[in-house]
Amino acid sequence: MIALAGLDLTDKLVVCVGAGSVTERRISRLRAAGARVRVIAPDATDGIAALAAAGEVEWLARTFVDGDLDEAWFCHTATGHAAIDARVVSAADARRVWCINAGHGGKGTARLAAETRSGDVMIGVVSTAGADPRRSAAVRDAIADRLAEGALPLRRRRRPLVGSVALVGGGPGPVDLLTVRARALLAEADVVVHDRLGPTGVLAELGDDVELIDVGKRPHHHPVPQDEINALLIDRAARGLRVVRLKGGDPFVYGRGGEEVLACRAAGIPVEVVPGISSAIAVPQAAGVPVTHRGVAGTLHIVNGQEAPTAATLAALRDDTATVVALMGVSALPRFAGAALAAGAPTERPVAFVENGHTPAQRTIRTTLGSAVADAEAHGLANPAVLVFGEVARPELLLPVAVPHAEGTG
Repeated sequence: MIALAGLDLTDKLVVCVGAGSVTERRISRLRAAGARVRVIAPDATDGIAALAAAGEVEWLARTFVDGDLDEAWFCHTATGHAAIDARVVSAADARRVWCINAGHGGKGTARLAAETRSGDVMIGVVSTAGADPRRSAAVRDAIADRLAEGALPLRRRRRPLVGSVALVGGGPGPVDLLTVRARALLAEADVVVHDRLGPTGVLAELGDDVELIDVGKRPHHHPVPQDEINALLIDRAARGLRVVRLKGGDPFVYGRGGEEVLACRAAGIPVEVVPGISSAIAVPQAAGVPVTHRGVAGTLHIVNGQEAPTAATLAALRDDTATVVALMGVSALPRFAGAALAAGAPTERPVAFVENGHTPAQRTIRTTLGSAVADAEAHGLANPAVLVFGEVARPELLLPVAVPHAEGTG
């Protein structure tokens, strides 16, 4: 009978007999587990030889003798010769050392599981009816897919002494644009502190015992100030909870992620940042607007549209080969466009407003810098919207256009 067990190989000697390609792959896993690896073989692959030359493994370039296992905790044999492999298994058995026989898994005393990981959880798959690595790998891959979808429960039932905070970039909104890492952290979370925008649909997939805290900001309405958000993250993590701060876009692109990192570190709370797809790139893309395009624009300038344009922003608006993307800029558009025109940006500079990007309500308004304010008012432009200024916003660049100038399109 087979019993699945987890072995701590940290700083323990593992002897590998044979030094072919199979052994080379296994050595990688053994070293990742912290084992000290000794290889016994007259010849070795270039990869194993390089590891030995670098002092990463010990290689004894000779044939195996039974005494090679005297200090071993674990053994792996893959010589390509059934009789030698059987001898290694017998010698290991006599010394009560578990041994994997890679040439014939059913004749060894141990098997290496097909593994997948999510956070601090490791899942291993082995077959009990003889070694069947392909079947084990197929089952492992199916489990890994479910973990990536965030569909399996991974939260600890026993709280750690110190919790943690993960600042997760959720991307522009669709749940399937979340990264695999983001889904895994959400599946492990005890608390999710989330914004109004971003992939809020994923919240419905979380367990009823996950605390959800809405700190979303709206134009001219910030119900939870940033200092209070920082305090929330620290308070929950200090209770030993795993906290996910779920943001739209990327935490470090106008997401105030840096402030939250500093607050957590000052409080001694472990914090990590998971990047997300920024709306500065994803929302124009959804409307067929590339932020760079060979022969058209090779520079991307991303700005906070609520702030007065700097000299660098004005220079980019004048530059025919630059793209300027303004986030959160609807209310300040008259001031922004006026400053651009006053600084010498051409009135015919193409502009695209992409409203509610990556949602069923997405709408694109094509116009020019000189007509931008009037067209935004005429079409009732509203937040959330991303504003794109530059030659990449020309309607005919990537998409065929058969609508009048500056007409809104869905």
